Amino acid sequence: MTPRTFTWQFVAVGAVAALALAGCGSDSDGTTPAASSSSGAATAKGDGVFKVGTLLPQTGSLAFLGPPEEAGVALAIKDVNAAGGVLGKPVEAVNSDSGDASTDIASSSVDRLLSQKVDTIVGAASSAVSLTVIDKITGAGVVEISPANTSPTFTTYKDNGLYFRTAPSDVLQGRVLGDLMLADGAQTVGILALQDPYGTGLAENVTKSVTDGSGEVVITKVYDPKAATFSAEVGAVKAANPDAIALIAFDETKKIVPELVKQKIDLKKVYFVDGNLADYSKDFAKGTLTGAKGTLPGVVASADFKKKLLEVDPKLTEFSYAPESYDAVVITALAAEAAKDDSGTSVASKLVEVSKGGEKCTTFEACVKLVKAGTDIDYDGVSGPIEFSDQGDPTEATIGIYQYGADNKYTFLEGKAGKL
Repeated sequence: MTPRTFTWQFVAVGAVAALALAGCGSDSDGTTPAASSSSGAATAKGDGVFKVGTLLPQTGSLAFLGPPEEAGVALAIKDVNAAGGVLGKPVEAVNSDSGDASTDIASSSVDRLLSQKVDTIVGAASSAVSLTVIDKITGAGVVEISPANTSPTFTTYKDNGLYFRTAPSDVLQGRVLGDLMLADGAQTVGILALQDPYGTGLAENVTKSVTDGSGEVVITKVYDPKAATFSAEVGAVKAANPDAIALIAFDETKKIVPELVKQKIDLKKVYFVDGNLADYSKDFAKGTLTGAKGTLPGVVASADFKKKLLEVDPKLTEFSYAPESYDAVVITALAAEAAKDDSGTSVASKLVEVSKGGEKCTTFEACVKLVKAGTDIDYDGVSGPIEFSDQGDPTEATIGIYQYGADNKYTFLEGKAGKL
């Protein structure tokens, strides 16, 4: 294998990580860039009260991800209101459950949120879920901003310039994961991926990264996540005998890992992703995952930020995507201030503008003072610089690399920053 040149910038981030789960995705045709979002105030007018709805997983396969995301939203609203609110009035919140892609919970929740006249909806966490409701949300003139969608699909989706996300596209995570496996010495790679937009999309980007780096993907097995067993899929991967295995999965990981063990596959060559990088200390025998690695988009939450989140929700044990959720609220609130209007279309018209190119500021309190003074701002949040493209994507982000210990919990190794 020809050695690959690595150009990733190493990021010094704090110690033990949060838990992970995942942005998911799919494909669509046509493009309507959010470039219109930087073109000035829209014609629609709000009612003067900036209302945030949440569409986050309280139930379903991503339910563990809901608490940190909801805490991030709640903390942001607390900080915004402490600084005077938006347009002189407190921000209001309406929370709802997104469920997962196997239910219709999200659609019902969106109906309720729209009936309560929210201006922006934070969510969903799963790209597959977002794809079931994005047309309904954006068609109503409401901003949808996801803290965890990672499917490349959304970059070119027809969203009327109203869809944004604070998590990076899986183009970046796929690149980092492929590079990681090659850097660890793998020349051949096998992929086990769930059959859903997130799973197949990330698998495609991992494949591109591996092949671009002169490696070979010797097998890709796409499976039904609702299957009773995964013995056939694991057997096929074992027969291909890859040097490394990318396991792109959700909660069914708890069934796949025992099958890997049963078929005597070395777990040290298994790589997890944001969809299944989790604490398995109560699920598997001690030492099962020792040495396994994984990737997770985003920075590690700082100790100070975690402390503030725990003040909002003392029961929190996980912090994944809390920074992205916090920033989703703050940056939309700043956009409403910049537009001098709280309607969804007005907020969208300023989101790109407040995310880059102006005077840097890092808190709502500091930023809103500049906005009110007529200063163009560049909000850098707790999740990173954000800097939306005209399509509503972050143009740079960090992907964390983690490794499991004997306790089946993962800890932070390093972060790699990349541009999209």
